[in-house]
Amino acid sequence: MRSGPRAGGLSMARIGEAGAGGEDRRGAKRKAPAEDPREAPEDGATESGAPGQPQQRPAAFPPGFSISEIKNKQRRHFMFVRWKQQQRKEKLAAKKKLKKEREALGDKAPPKPVPKTIENQRIYDETIVDPNDEEVAYDEATDEFASHFSRQTSPKILITTSDRPRGRTVRFCEQLSTVIPNSHVYYRRGLALKRIIPQCISRDFTDLIVINEDRKIPNGLVLSHLPHGPTAHFRMSSVRLRKEIKRKGKEPTQHSPEVILNNFTTRLGHSIGRMFASLFPHDPQFIGRQVATFHNQRDYIFFRFHRYLFKSEKKVGIQELGPRFTLKLRSLQKGTFDSKYGEYEWVHKPREMDTSRRKFHL
Repeated sequence: MRSGPRAGGLSMARIGEAGAGGEDRRGAKRKAPAEDPREAPEDGATESGAPGQPQQRPAAFPPGFSISEIKNKQRRHFMFVRWKQQQRKEKLAAKKKLKKEREALGDKAPPKPVPKTIENQRIYDETIVDPNDEEVAYDEATDEFASHFSRQTSPKILITTSDRPRGRTVRFCEQLSTVIPNSHVYYRRGLALKRIIPQCISRDFTDLIVINEDRKIPNGLVLSHLPHGPTAHFRMSSVRLRKEIKRKGKEPTQHSPEVILNNFTTRLGHSIGRMFASLFPHDPQFIGRQVATFHNQRDYIFFRFHRYLFKSEKKVGIQELGPRFTLKLRSLQKGTFDSKYGEYEWVHKPREMDTSRRKFHL
C-alpha cells in the first residue's frame, strides 16, 4: 500500500492550485467562487478607499476572544502586545472624555471616586490606637520610653555589627551614625551581646543597634532599648548607600533632624514608632532642614533621609541624602536581648498571620 500525500489525495500544492481556479485532477477547469455584489466596492474603489492601496483595518478583537487559546508562543505574545496597546488607547480615550465632561460641568461636576487600594480595604483590627483613649495615654506615661518623652534622659546610641563585618556593612554603619545624632560606632570583636549590654548600661547608652549581614550584605537589624528593653528584631532589605542613590544631595550636616512616623496605627505599631522616635533628640534643629522618615506601608517600614529646599515662597523641593533601607518586623521581645530565655510579646508567624493580604499588624 502506497504511503505519502499521493495515497490520501492531492498534495497541498495541488490543492492550492485547484482552489485558485486552476485545473482539477482530471484536467477540467474549475470556476472561481462568485463574488457577493454586496461586498464589492463602489465606483471602482478598493476596500481601503483609494485605488491600488491595500486595506488597513484597525485591530479589533471579538468579545469572546481569548489569547490563551493561541498555541503558537510567538503569535500569542504578539497578540497580547496588540491587545495591551488597544486597552491602553481605550483607557486614555475614556480618561480624556471624562476630563472634558468635568471641565464642561465646572463646579457641578461630581466628586472624584476614591480608588480601592489594599490599604483602605484593610481588615479591621481591634488594636488600632485611638488618640483620645485613656488606657493608651496611661501606657505611654508608664512604659519604657516615658523617661525619654518626659525629657529626663537624652538619647545616646551604640551602633555595632555582627562578627567580622565586611566593607559594605561597615560603611552602612558609618552612614547611619551620621543620620542619628549622638551615636557611636564600635566593632564587635567577637563579644556576645549579653556581655555588650551591661557595658552599654554602665556607660549610659540608651539604645543598642546591631547590624547583621549575610554574604557581605546587611540583612538584619536588632534594636534594643536600654536598660529595661524592649528589643525588636527586623529583617532588613533594599539597602542603598549614598553613592548608590541617584541625584543625591551633599553630605548631611550635624543638625538634629526632624522625625516623621507614618501609619503606625495599632498598639504594636505604636510601640515600634516610639522606639524609633526615642533614637532622636527632642528638639530638632530646623535650620538644618533635614528629615528622617519612617513610613509604614503593608507592615514594611521604609526609611528615607531627606533635606528639603525652599525654591520659592510657595514651592518646596526635597533632596535625598541617604542611606535608605526597608525593615520588616520579625519579633518584639520584653527586656533586653535574650534569645534563650527571653519573653516575646509578638512573633511573626507567616503561615498563621499572612493568610490575607488585607491584614496588617502595624
